[in-house]
Formats: sequence, C-alpha cells, structure tokens
Amino acid sequence: MQTAEIRRRFLAHFEAAGHTVEPSAPLLLEDPNLLFVNAGMVPFKPYFLGQETPPYGTATSVQKCVRTLDIEEVGKTTRHGTFFQMNGNFSFGQYFKEGAITHAWRLVTGHVDDGGLGFDAEKVWVTVLEGDHESRELWRSVAGLPDERIQDRDLNDNYWHMGVPGPGGPCSEIYIDRGPEFGPDGGPVVDEDRFLEIWNLVFMQEEITNVRAKDQFDVVGPLPSQNIDTGMGLERVAYLLQGKQNLYETDEVFPVIERASQLTGRTYGANHVDDVRFRVVADHVRSGLMLMGDGVTPGNEARGYVLRRLLRRAVRSMRLLGYEDPALPELLPVSLDRMKASYPELEADFPRIEQVAYAEEDAFRSTLGKGTQIFDVAAQKVKADGGTGLSGEAAFTLHDTYGFPIDLTLEMAQEQGLSVDADGFRALMAEQKARAKADAKAKKGVHADTHAYRAALDANGPTDWQAYTTLSTESRVLALLSQGEAVPALTAGSIGEVVLDRTPFYAESGGQNADAGTLTWSGHGGGTAEVLDVQRPIKGLVVHQVRVLEGELVVDEQLSADVDPEWRLGARQAHSGTHVVHAALREVLGPTALQSGSYNRPGYLRLDFGWSGALSPEQLHDVEHVSNRALREDLPVSAQYMTLPEAREWGALALFGETYGEEVRVVEIGGPWSRELCGGTHVDRSSQIGTVVVTSDGSVGAGNRRIEALTGLEGFAYLAKERDLVLQLTDVLKARPEEVPTRVNDLLARLKATEKELEKLKAAELSVVVALTPAAQERGLAANALVGVVGERIGGKGGGKPDVAQGGGTDVGGIDAAFAAVLDAVRVAVGR
Repeated sequence: MQTAEIRRRFLAHFEAAGHTVEPSAPLLLEDPNLLFVNAGMVPFKPYFLGQETPPYGTATSVQKCVRTLDIEEVGKTTRHGTFFQMNGNFSFGQYFKEGAITHAWRLVTGHVDDGGLGFDAEKVWVTVLEGDHESRELWRSVAGLPDERIQDRDLNDNYWHMGVPGPGGPCSEIYIDRGPEFGPDGGPVVDEDRFLEIWNLVFMQEEITNVRAKDQFDVVGPLPSQNIDTGMGLERVAYLLQGKQNLYETDEVFPVIERASQLTGRTYGANHVDDVRFRVVADHVRSGLMLMGDGVTPGNEARGYVLRRLLRRAVRSMRLLGYEDPALPELLPVSLDRMKASYPELEADFPRIEQVAYAEEDAFRSTLGKGTQIFDVAAQKVKADGGTGLSGEAAFTLHDTYGFPIDLTLEMAQEQGLSVDADGFRALMAEQKARAKADAKAKKGVHADTHAYRAALDANGPTDWQAYTTLSTESRVLALLSQGEAVPALTAGSIGEVVLDRTPFYAESGGQNADAGTLTWSGHGGGTAEVLDVQRPIKGLVVHQVRVLEGELVVDEQLSADVDPEWRLGARQAHSGTHVVHAALREVLGPTALQSGSYNRPGYLRLDFGWSGALSPEQLHDVEHVSNRALREDLPVSAQYMTLPEAREWGALALFGETYGEEVRVVEIGGPWSRELCGGTHVDRSSQIGTVVVTSDGSVGAGNRRIEALTGLEGFAYLAKERDLVLQLTDVLKARPEEVPTRVNDLLARLKATEKELEKLKAAELSVVVALTPAAQERGLAANALVGVVGERIGGKGGGKPDVAQGGGTDVGGIDAAFAAVLDAVRVAVGR
C-alpha cells in the first residue's frame, strides 16, 4: 500500500466518523519555542492549553514534521529521519478513552476492502500506564485483546505532558509484531525492534504542575474537559504494509536511493558505510524539498541554517560516494515525483524550489574548493610545526565559515595522517548553540507568557477590530498590563499595555508595521497616551503598547482611540506598493520570482523573493518602470473574502509559511495582474501610492534576493535629493546633467593616469650633476661637496672633482630641500 494511500485512508476513516479534516500546517508554524513543527499536535496546542477555543469538537490531520536534534545520526540507524508525517485524530471534550481505542482498532485491523489498513489482529500488542485499569479493560472489551498482549509501563514510557505546567495524562501505545526474525518474543517491554510502535493514544485528563522530570510532577486535579491527542507515524506504517525493513526503503524515499545508486555506480546494501551515505542523501533531499516547499531558504541562522546543512550534507554524501557533478538536479525531481501525490502544491512551486536548491549546491561546490585550500594550509602548518592534530578552532572555522561538516574535516584530516580535536570543536559548537538559544529566548518577546492576555480575552471576548473601516473609535479600557501582569492604572511617564473593547489600530502582521497614534480621555482629570506598538499576542485579542504622556489611565476609562492619518496613509502606500513591486518582479523576471517575505512601514518597503544572481541595472529599471506604469494606470484596488480553495483556484498568491483560516482575504490590484492573500491595509487605487523608487537589490542567502523601495512622499524626497546632487555636480563640472557621467569618467581616467605617472616618478632614480666655474671655485665652492649635500636629501650619494661632480638618489620628495641646501651653501660662499 502506497504511503499516499495510507494517508488518504486515515483521513477518510476519521472524516467518516465526523471529524473535521484539517490540512497540514506549514513547517514554519509560528511558535516561540519551536524552530519547526515537530509533532502532529503542535497546531492544536493552543486548544489543548486553553489559549484558544477550538472551532470544532473533533479533528483529524496528517501533519508535516521536522526534527533536527539528531541530524548527524541520520542514516547510521534506520530509525532516524529528519522529515516525517504524523497522522492524528483529536477530540476536544467529545469522546475519550473508549472512543479513541475504538477508532484506532477499527482502522488498524479493518479489512482493506472496507477502507482499513488490514493489520493482522493477532499481531497487535498494546501498552498502558501501570494502574490504568480502565484502558486495559477497554482493550479487552473493544478489541478482544488477551491480557498477555496488554503490557503495563511506567510514567517514563506511558505518560504524556509538555514538560511544563499544563495538561497531562496517561497514554496507550499500539505495536505490531514483525516476527521472530526481528528479535525475541515477549512484547514491546522486551524488544521494540521486533515489536514496532505505530500509534500513540494520549488521554489528557488532568492538570499538572511543578514538573521536575518526565516522571516527577504534581497533579492539580482533573481538566474541565477530557481531550484526546493521538499520533500515528505514517512512515512506520508504510514500511510495515510495504514489507520493507525501514523507512528508507518505502515508496516515498527509496527512489532517491535508486537514482543515487545509478549516478555513483555503487550498490545500496553492499556495505554499511555506503548505505549510511545513501540514506543521508535520501532523507536530506526529501527533507530539503519539504522545507523549501514551505518557503525556507538556505542561510546562516536558524531555519535557513538547518536547510543549508541538509542540502550540503546530501551533496557531500554524493561526493563521498564518488559523484563529483551537481547532484541535486538529478535527485530533487525524483523526490518531487514521490511527494506530489500527497502535496500537489510542490509541483506547482517546483520552479522556485529547484532554483533555490541548485543555487545552494553551486555555492557549496565553490566554498568546498575554497575550504579545501584553507584546510590544506592549516594541515601543512600543523605538520611544519611538528604537530599531529588539527585544533578544534580550525575545525570550527571550517564548519562555521565554509560550511564543512565536522565529519568531512575528520575524513580529510585522516587522509593526511592527522587527528582533529573533536572535543574542542564540540565545545565551540556548544557555545554557539548556547548563544543561539539565548538569542531565540530574547526574541520570544513579551508575549511568550500569555496568561494575562488569556484572562482579558476570556473576561471580555474578542476585540472589535475596525482598522479596515475607520481611523477613530470611541472605546473603553478593558484591561491594563505592565510587565505581563494586570494593573489598575498606568501613570504619566510609564509604558504599559492597553486592551480596548474596540480599536481602529492596525496590529502588526503580514509584514506591515503597526499603526501609530494616540489615546485621549477626559475622565479622572484627562490625559493622553502615545501608541507605540500594536500586537495580537493571542488570537482574537488586540493589545496596544503605550506611553502615558499626561494624566492617569485607569480600567473602564472611556477614551478616543485615534490613528495618525499620515502614518496610516504612508502604511497603505507602502503595503500596496509591496504588492505592485511583487507583480512587477514576476512580470519582468518570470513566475518563479515569488515573494518569500516582506516588511513595510510608511514610505518604505522591502521584499524578499526567490532568485539566483543579482539583478542587472536593466532589470531593476524595468521593475521600477512596470511598477510606476501600474500607478499611472490608476488600477482599482479591492479586497474580497473567500475560502482558501477558492482563492487558490482564483490564482491568488499565498506567502510561504503563513497559516490561513477557512476564510481568507484576497487583495486585488488591477484584476488578475496582482492577487494575493493579505490582511493588510491598502490604498483604493494604485495611483494613490504616489511613486515607487527602487533603491537597492541584494542577496539574503543562496537563491534569495531582497529588493528595497520607497513610496509616496519618501520616494519623491529621495528623487529630490538625487536631483540636488546632480545639480551640484553640474555646477562644479560646468556641464549639463546628461554630460555629468562622461565628465566624471573623464576625470577619473585622468586621475588614474596621473597617479600612474606619479608612481613612475617615485620609482625612478634621480641623477644629479654639479658643475662650477673657476670664479665659483675661487669663492670656496666645490662641486664634489655640493653633490654630497644634494645626495643626503634625496636618499643617495655622489662624488667627483671640485669643478664637476655627479651623484643620484631615489626620493623625489627631497628635491626641494636639496635645492634649498645648495642655495644656502652658495649664499655662505658669496657672503650674503
């Protein structure tokens, strides 16, 4: 049974049981504690934590996941994989243990003709938490399992929690007996290679606190509602149903190994070392494909660095298998062919994906050569100094600067008979990771702890957000916060957060900066607060960060919330300008120039897009021209609401990594010319943007560029500044504006020629000849003495007779001093 078919059957099984089918969230789901989604329940975490109210009672999904803690272990065993898919079904107070066990049993052992997976019921074993008699009895009554195939395990194995105070509960795991060839009998408590876990059913039933370890915590009491969270490893089920030994041999992964084998001429299964490399290639190519599909681009930090490591390890592994040519153009399309059945969007986006991937391989192949030279120099120095090992610092530099994995450095060192200080390398890596963790923690922001916001939302309901329709509202203060805690008042000079019942302020999102403005009130003596920032820390709640300028602001105060109209106009111009530039890029460069990120504030925009290589001056000019042509055409700008499938069918572009609800907002400029999913504020017609002035284009990683531009008055101010600069040049050069480039080039050419002549003079040897008349000699002057005076000052020497002498030197700068010295000598001789 193909992996895509197993996936389809899982979703169909639970959809038929009344579950809402949720599409996989992007791997880049915004969570301050996660680099990537690493478990099927992550998108549902706000519901389980009580931060948000689920829009349904039950749901099911197949979630894309990436785990990066053990990238170095990938391939060494058949258990480690970077990308994987997790099937899950979830209940929010609807059914509990009996429902979860019944659903799981019917799917696992159901006949294939009836939509089941067809596992032999006699080969199914389960585990339960010791003391969980209810689950044991349900497995007996629902599934008919005998007691010997229901095994007890302790809290370390069969209790689930998040490692922090919150929900927790026992779990029950389903195993399949693979047979005696895989290990001894006795169930999963004896051997988890023979008895392979395929599904974990978590029964969230209690609130825990004071979490000290996996098995050490305090139970506060039962949860208000009992919830279900389950996770079935899709790849594990696939290799069991396909009769394979491991996930690398399944239909979605093995074709890459087959292609790699063809390219290298080596056989998978012939020796362990090569097999590890084949598995690294297959895993990393697929994982890289899925990350790039969700908008990740290679870089030197965080998510981009993970992708860079994956792609480079895949390329390096092909090199170690003996393949020196570009590998990704041969392997990535194979992975696409296997994954597109479950993720058809990959095929539509593949032109962008391959552009990013191939540019990264080209960059690595280039740095590989440079890094090899650096390694050779370091190795030669170690040998010359009589050493036998490369320092950890040198290995870290190769890794951090040139992208060398440590095992590549180890291999190259071994070839030269050297060791590597691996402990020193690991210590430096640990320091770097610690710094990265500290940075990540610092970047979580004030919204990492949401309890105060949750309390405000639960007490008052969602904010009536009116940013699309007005710049001013009469509002009431629902809550005030300082340092993440509720307070009764904010005094003059203090900075805090304000929750209003309604607001006209745009909260930062979608790359658009938050609105600026004021809150003013007349009660309690009156006062004014400056709005510094506006955020949505949790869904449904808008929070204003303010500085109280005068007066005291208290809870329940009635006030006027006013957006700065000039700020909002500039923001609308910049955001609409971003859409215009995006459309212009696609028109000039082609459909693969797709946005991967953006930021805009009044008068300024920047847009990241997939593209390899710098844009030529002509291309930048064309992008600017197409953008301003759209402004001159006064295109209508409109927003419509529709379902996500409708938006995609309509051709609307979505930003990679963004999560969208069932209903989305599509902003259109000039009909189909620009259609994007967007929640920002925009002008009514394109001419209101004023102008688009492209100011720069630069690289932000392999296969990704950043273009910056100014709009509105800021764009005109930039042009005026450039005009003034040209006028100054025309005045200085006494030339017309169109002649300035030629005149400047001429001046530079003349300057360069003059500098060359000066260099020649500085390098030339000076010759000196002194000749005296008899009358001069009679006054006491001697030519051989005077030539010595000259030689001392021009860096040389000389000699000869009293009437004629000659010498030389090399210091042109000493000529004036030499002449002065000669004149002084003559004056002394003649008595002047």
